[in-house]
Amino acid sequence: MGGNSPCASCKLLRRRCTKDCIFAPFFPSDDPQKFAIIHKVFGASNVSKMLQELPIHQRADAVSSLAYEASARLRDPVYGCVGAISYLQNQVSQLQMQLAVAQAEILCIQMQQEPTLPDHQAELDQRSAMDTNDIIPQFMNFASSSNVTQDPLKRESLWT
Repeated sequence: MGGNSPCASCKLLRRRCTKDCIFAPFFPSDDPQKFAIIHKVFGASNVSKMLQELPIHQRADAVSSLAYEASARLRDPVYGCVGAISYLQNQVSQLQMQLAVAQAEILCIQMQQEPTLPDHQAELDQRSAMDTNDIIPQFMNFASSSNVTQDPLKRESLWT
């Protein structure tokens, strides 16, 4: 920044902010926490090297990614953002399973509400409905025994 107020990184590092400070465009003085988190996880020297190796038009995205990863690492030092992604993927899988079960139940109800047909056709439909009724409990057993469940300790460490 050079002029009135040094950028957040130069303030934290207690150094003079120059015109060509690589941190100044991304760490304004009014948001010191952003750099503090990144500095704590990655170190100022490493961040500086990373930014210098990138084209100027990609640096803002890199700083945004570093800030996200750093805050995820502070919340969960072992898994970081990978833990959050894994948790969300498991949640999507569980919701897809619940959706499939609900769709199967809807199909069952629709089949049971069809108007009665001639005796022979009604008998075939009844067998088909019985097959469907056998499938749903099997599907429910599969859903409850599937390895989609999330370890409660991991879930707590991600969001606390």
